[in-house]
Amino acid sequence: MTDTEFTGEEAVETATLPLDAWHRAKGGRMVEFAGYWMPIQYEGIMAEHLWVRESAGLFDVSHMGQLLLSGGGVAEALETLVPGDISALKPGRMRYSLLLNEEGGILDDLMITNEGDQFGIVVNGAVKWEDIGHLRENLPDHVTLNHNEDYGLLALQGPKAVDALSRLVPEVASLVFMQAIPAEWQGHAIGISRSGYTGEDGFEISLPNEALTAFADALCAMEEVKPIGLGARDSLRLEAGLPLYGHDLNDEIDPIEGDLAFAISKRRREEQGFPGAARILGHLADGPPRRRVGLLIDGKLPVREGAALFDGEDQIGVVTSGGFAPSVGAPIAMGYVPRDHAVPGTAIAAEVRGKRVHCTVAAMPFVPHRYVRKQGG
Repeated sequence: MTDTEFTGEEAVETATLPLDAWHRAKGGRMVEFAGYWMPIQYEGIMAEHLWVRESAGLFDVSHMGQLLLSGGGVAEALETLVPGDISALKPGRMRYSLLLNEEGGILDDLMITNEGDQFGIVVNGAVKWEDIGHLRENLPDHVTLNHNEDYGLLALQGPKAVDALSRLVPEVASLVFMQAIPAEWQGHAIGISRSGYTGEDGFEISLPNEALTAFADALCAMEEVKPIGLGARDSLRLEAGLPLYGHDLNDEIDPIEGDLAFAISKRRREEQGFPGAARILGHLADGPPRRRVGLLIDGKLPVREGAALFDGEDQIGVVTSGGFAPSVGAPIAMGYVPRDHAVPGTAIAAEVRGKRVHCTVAAMPFVPHRYVRKQGG
C-alpha cells in the first residue's frame, strides 16, 4: 500500500494525524479513511467495542473539521443554511444540525456550539473542504470563518469516561449531554463537550496539536481507558442507530427521509426560511417516499453496505450500513425502504452473494442510548 491514491489526474497524498506516531506505537493497524491514515483497530474490533460499552475508550477524531464562525448575526446567517433554531442556542449549549442544499438534500451533518463570542462547528472529515467552500460562498461577508487546523479532537466514550476525564479536568463532571465548556489543562486552552458518536455517555475534547500526545498518554495511563479504533467506532454508532455521512446520508436524501426530523426545530418549521423547506415540510406532513430504517438480520451472515433489499421479487431498497453488532450478538443493518415498508416488524430480505437473507425492520437504536441528560429535561 502506498501513501498516495491515484485520482486519474494527480496523486493525492494521504495525510497523517498529529497522533500518527502515537497510534503506531500503541499497535494501531492503520488504514486510509477520509483522506487520512487512521487506526482501524488495536487489540481487535470486538474487544474494543465491548470495552467502550463497559468502561471508557479513547478515539482520535482529529480528521474532523473544527470551524469557528464570528461576526454580527452569525446565528441568523447559519439559519439560512441549516434547519435548526441556532438563534435560541444559549452559550455553552450545542445542537446537532444539517447543512442543506437548495433542494433540501443533506450536504453534511454537523454539531454547532454557542461558545459565547463565536460559534464552533464540527464537520465530517470526508467533506470538510466542501463544507468550508459552501459556508464561505453562502455566508455574508461580515461573518468570519476560521478553520482551526492547529487543534485536534479526541473522544472519550463509555460509562467510566466521566470518572477518567474528571481526574484531569474536574469541572467536566457537572456537564450534561450537549453542553460544552472552555477549560485549561497544563496551561493549554481546551474545549470540552459532553457528546459523542457511540450512544454512550462521553466527551469530545478539542485541544492544541502539541498537547495531544501528553493528554492521550494521561488518559490511557488510567485503568479504565484504552485506545479504540475506527472499526469499533463504526459498530458502536451502528448499534446506536447513528447515521454516517456519505453512507447513510447524502445530498439526495432529505432530513425526513433520513429519519432526522428532530433536527428541524419547531420555530423553523413554522417560519421556514431554510433550504428545501417546501420539500422537507411536505415530507414531514405527508410522509416521505422512503425512510432510513434499522434491520435485524436472521442468522449470522452480516449484510453489508450496498446489499439490495427485496419484498418478494421486487427490489425495494438498499442497505447503507451493516455488520455484526457485538452488544446485540447478531448482525444488524440500516438502509432505505419505501414508507409502506418502514413499519417496525415488516419482513423483507437482503441479497448477499446471490442468496436471500431474511430481515425484519426494527426501531432504532438497537442498543439504548446512555446519555447523561439534565434532570427533568
